[in-house]
Order: sequence, then structure tokens, then C-alpha cells
Amino acid sequence: MKSLLNRRSALLANGPSHLVQVAHDNTASPQDEPPAQLAAAQASAAVHAEPAEPARPVTTLRPVPVVPSQVSGRAVQMADTTEVEWLAEEEALTPFRVFRTFDYSVSLLFHARELTYYVALYQDGTLWRALKAADLDAAEAAFHHFEEQATRLSEGETRRAQLAAQNEQLARMIAQSESQAERLRCDLQRNATQEQAVSGRQHQVRKEVAQLEAQRVAAQAQLNKAHRQIHQLNLTSNEGVPHLPGR
Repeated sequence: MKSLLNRRSALLANGPSHLVQVAHDNTASPQDEPPAQLAAAQASAAVHAEPAEPARPVTTLRPVPVVPSQVSGRAVQMADTTEVEWLAEEEALTPFRVFRTFDYSVSLLFHARELTYYVALYQDGTLWRALKAADLDAAEAAFHHFEEQATRLSEGETRRAQLAAQNEQLARMIAQSESQAERLRCDLQRNATQEQAVSGRQHQVRKEVAQLEAQRVAAQAQLNKAHRQIHQLNLTSNEGVPHLPGR
């Protein structure tokens, strides 16, 4: 009994400093309780003595829709494409907004009978997606959403059109450059031919001028000789004239 009391005192000294009232059984005294039950009672008293932090509720995960159920805080719902096509065939929809980029187009349609707005996205004239809204603000927000989506989808076609135009422009510039280069080559060839012809003509002229100059010199010498002969003959002829006295 003393050993049990000593062990109980040691447990109380090492445990938490809380006083706990333990109900006693009429058939068994505190000294008769097993040490394991006594330790469990002390641990339970320590847990109940300090207030426990309340458990926080766990938020349930919800699936995210493919198309947002709200755009700018306004309610927007998915529309039945078959219904939208039927209303369009019945001419029951009034177009408020139309946006087109290449093969993609977006329409903001108003169903006057039901006071409902439809936003439709078309690809190559075929209805692809449709949204339904009860007020104009939500419908315009959905329209801008589809407008941005159509713009992103057409970026490749925009780039393709730009590159095709640039390639055509480069092809025209190349053709013009080649044509200009060909004209320059023809001009250079014609100039070279003309220069050759002029050079040959100048050589021929110089040759002829030299010949004519030689002929002129020879003719001038012959003429001078003839003049000397005439002068000599005149002198000889004058010698036969009698000398007449003057009056």
C-alpha cells in the first residue's frame, strides 16, 4: 500500500498542477485504483481543464464551369445553340452589336418577346457558342468577352495576312529591282557599244584628217612650184619686150 501511495505522489508531482475531483466508487477506495486508470484520469482532467480550439469548417470544392456563370457580377447562362439558330431563322432576334474578324464573328442579339439577350460566337458562319443574359449590361460584358476571344483566335490569320501582303510587296520590289537592273545593264551595254562606235569613228576621222593634211601639203607645194614657174615664165617673157623711152 505504501508503494502505491508513493507512486501516486510521484505522478501527481510530475503531472499538471490542476485539482481534479474524482468520483469514488463505494466498493473501491482511491488507494485501490490501478496506476494505469489513475494516469488516464489525470490526462483526461488536464484536457478538460484547458479549453480546446474549435474546429474550423472545411470548404467544399466546387467544379469550375467552362464558361463563367457571371461576367462583371451579372448573371450569364449558357444558351441552347439550337434555340438561338431557330430564333434567328424565325427573325425573332434583333442585332444590337456585331463584331467580325476574319472567319470569326460575335453578335449581341435581343429577343424582344422574352426580354432576353443572346451573345453568339460564330466560326465561318456557323454558330459555335452562345450565352444568355437577362439585362443589357451583362450581355455587353459577355459580348466583349467573346470579342476578345475572337480577336485572340484570329491573331494567326492576322499575322498570315500581314506576311502574305509583305511577301507580295517584296515580290513586287524584287521584280522592280530586277527590271531596273536589266535596264541598267542594257544602258551600260548600249553605252559601251556606242563608245566603241565613237572611238572607231574618231580613229577613222583622225586617219582621214592625216591623209587630207598630207594631200593639202602636197598640193600646196605643187601650187607654190607652179607659182614659181609662172613667175619665171613671166620674167622670161618680159625680156623680149623692147624698152621704150618715156615721154
